[in-house]
Amino acid sequence: MVEVKFDFQTFFDEKNWRGLKLALNEYDSIQIAEILEDLEENQEIVVFRLLSREQAKEVFQLLSQEKQEDIIDGIAHNVQNLSNLLNDIEPDDRTAFFEELPGKVSQRLIQLLSPKEKQITLQLLGYPEDSIGRLMTPEYVAIKAHYTVDRAFQHIRKYGRDSETLNVIYIIDDERKLIDDIKIKELILADPQEKVANLIDSKFVALNVMDDQETAIKAFTDYDRVALPVVNDEGMLLGIVTFDDVMDVAEEESTEDFHKFGSIQSAITNPLKETIFNLYKNRIIWLVALVFMNVFSGAAISRYESVIQTMVSLVFFLPLLIASAGNAGSQSATLMIRALAVGDVQVKDWYKLIWKELLVSLLLGLTMAATVALVASFRAPEIILVLVITMVLIVITGSLVGLVLPFIFTKFKLDPATASAPLITSIADICGILIYFSVAKWILGF
Repeated sequence: MVEVKFDFQTFFDEKNWRGLKLALNEYDSIQIAEILEDLEENQEIVVFRLLSREQAKEVFQLLSQEKQEDIIDGIAHNVQNLSNLLNDIEPDDRTAFFEELPGKVSQRLIQLLSPKEKQITLQLLGYPEDSIGRLMTPEYVAIKAHYTVDRAFQHIRKYGRDSETLNVIYIIDDERKLIDDIKIKELILADPQEKVANLIDSKFVALNVMDDQETAIKAFTDYDRVALPVVNDEGMLLGIVTFDDVMDVAEEESTEDFHKFGSIQSAITNPLKETIFNLYKNRIIWLVALVFMNVFSGAAISRYESVIQTMVSLVFFLPLLIASAGNAGSQSATLMIRALAVGDVQVKDWYKLIWKELLVSLLLGLTMAATVALVASFRAPEIILVLVITMVLIVITGSLVGLVLPFIFTKFKLDPATASAPLITSIADICGILIYFSVAKWILGF
């Protein structure tokens, strides 16, 4: 991304608003959004109000939720400007903004919309949270199959100005049921008197308005489209979802899963802008829970005090072994969580993967056992057999725990990312300690 360098302070010191407005014209919307993200609250409002109506619309949609709320607060006293801004925003972007606000604030802002935009907004907000209905925009171009190509272009020129995209045109019947979609390129290259019906094959991909947004992510990945139509159960075309909107959702989902995998309660967009209390609140719950889980590790060790006292060298390899179990489990869980998230595997596939993971973890365990045996030959040759058997068993155990937990969470309608690395590591630690000292007790004859 291009670095933006701009000396604002001189303009503010001299109150040279005309010069500031002219200077802003040298930048595109993305660069202006970057500038606004770094400005103080009183300055960002001044800059935003100097933008043209079209610039303000484009820039606002590129800002973070926090900065958008600052802008709204800053221009709230000017009802007309605020109304213009909210009416200009694309319906899907406006919906995403409203759903992050407190209910009372959203209701107040919705009242500033025009009747048409208000109806659209309430319709979109009426769909379930995280559904495709919340993600779609009703701004698209649809034509009839009996149109000629020439008439189709007349229709596109008349109604296409506000469309989210013109790369794809949708064909509907008299009841607004989706018949097909067609790329604008095919219309451009067709004879003007050709019937649209002769250009379609009725093979199209559509999303259901009530499906989860992750369905849209998978559909775009599988079909490589710039936009996909959204229909209801009767097949009526309700709107479209564009690639950029889906990528925003995919980024949010991956960020959320990444934080969950680190046992953080909710996603933290920018630690620099978060309060100390929020950072603390999002991390403390799982850390406290894991403290209680790790008590079991201590209890397991206490059961084998006599074994440890008799063979002190066992303690030297304890961190190495239990870390290996946790690492193996985390690797396995990472693969499964991603596979479940993108739909490569289903819950019903768990038994197929168990056997494959068992063989893979056996090979991993044998390789790591050879490594630890080499280390033990210099440090404690008398317990090599214990270490070799333990390493194989705990790598297998850790890997299977990492594989099974995401499936269990998914089965019970929980986010598999919640089966996070710290949780798997804690379980693997407990299992590793029990296996290690049980094997030592058996092999060494205690």
